[in-house]
Amino acid sequence: MAIQAFSSGQTLTAAQMNSLQANDYNQTVSAKTTSYTLVAGDVGTHVQMTAATATTISVPAATFAAGDSLFISSQGAGAVTIAAASTAITVNGSSLTLAQYGGGTLRFQSASAATFFSGAAASAFNVEVLVVGGGAGGGNSNNGVYAGGGGAGGHLYFSTIAAISTNYAIVVGAGGAGGTGTGGSTVNNRGGAGSSSSYVATTAGGCGGGGNCDYLGGNCAAGSVSGGSGGGAAYTGTGGAGATGGFAGGVSGTTNGGGGGGGANGAGENGPVGLGGDGGAGIQNSITGSSVGRAGGGGGGGTGGSATDGGGAGGTPGNNGTAATANTGGGGGGAAVAPPTASTGGAGGSGTVILRYKTSFGTITIGAGLTGSTATDGASKVTTITAGSGNVSWA
Repeated sequence: MAIQAFSSGQTLTAAQMNSLQANDYNQTVSAKTTSYTLVAGDVGTHVQMTAATATTISVPAATFAAGDSLFISSQGAGAVTIAAASTAITVNGSSLTLAQYGGGTLRFQSASAATFFSGAAASAFNVEVLVVGGGAGGGNSNNGVYAGGGGAGGHLYFSTIAAISTNYAIVVGAGGAGGTGTGGSTVNNRGGAGSSSSYVATTAGGCGGGGNCDYLGGNCAAGSVSGGSGGGAAYTGTGGAGATGGFAGGVSGTTNGGGGGGGANGAGENGPVGLGGDGGAGIQNSITGSSVGRAGGGGGGGTGGSATDGGGAGGTPGNNGTAATANTGGGGGGAAVAPPTASTGGAGGSGTVILRYKTSFGTITIGAGLTGSTATDGASKVTTITAGSGNVSWA
């Protein structure tokens, strides 16, 4: 029975009294078969969804008062989501999605705020997480020297991170641009640094670009987040230093090729005479269900320094560097083109965030601002986020 209004001096009948008493012990049930927006008359009642497909119970603003409450349950096979009808009201709770036979009390703190109490708080579960930062671009071969390869982004892996259903922030770092130019010792076109990726507070850095006319490989900035590697050097230069957990880029000499960019599992090779140094090794990881190498350093320009684990190979004489593979955090290859011809280092590979969790933990929602997909691997689901910034949650 819905809440009643009585006037002063009114005499209640036995039937009215019995009805009021009955509702204390046996709430009036209103069965819904499609998505429904609550009304003031639902206060004190039991709203029961019986749909076989997913539905929503919307909670409007300026309809209920502080202290009002009602019970909501799901009897049908379709999931029921309890959601604010507009930005004028907030609805909180440990889980706002009900599976079949789930239920709880919706209680209002004010006309613009409510909390859904579903009995027990959501249970924590473990998520396997891989975070890879964006790789740096390779240098361009300004001033007639062979350029260094770009450093790889950071590679951070966690076998277990506790999670519940609430939102978790994710950022996927972009790869750095390859250096460009046509020559001249005053032009500083090292490869661009990659951007960091993160899952909540776990951050994998994206660091140093490959060296060119200024000869020095790019460093990871002081205090940089974990894992980014340094860029390889050009003519007589020193390779860039890696951040904590990353590796340095290779050095070069007066007649040498460009140094290889540092990888997540090893330093870039020093540039041999006339040859580009190989990019540093990345790391193999099987979070997706098969082993994939990521975060390899870019090869130095010369007679083409090689690269693995997503890094781009260095250019052979007269050729630009090769771009790293997207979503691997690999460094781009250094260029080997003599001026005045324009040269371009290979672009660094973008980063990624990958989450692996049991299928029993529910369905993940990839929020606005993120690009990603989910696949099933045996008893687990694997969600791969490939670009953007936003939140994920489970239901």
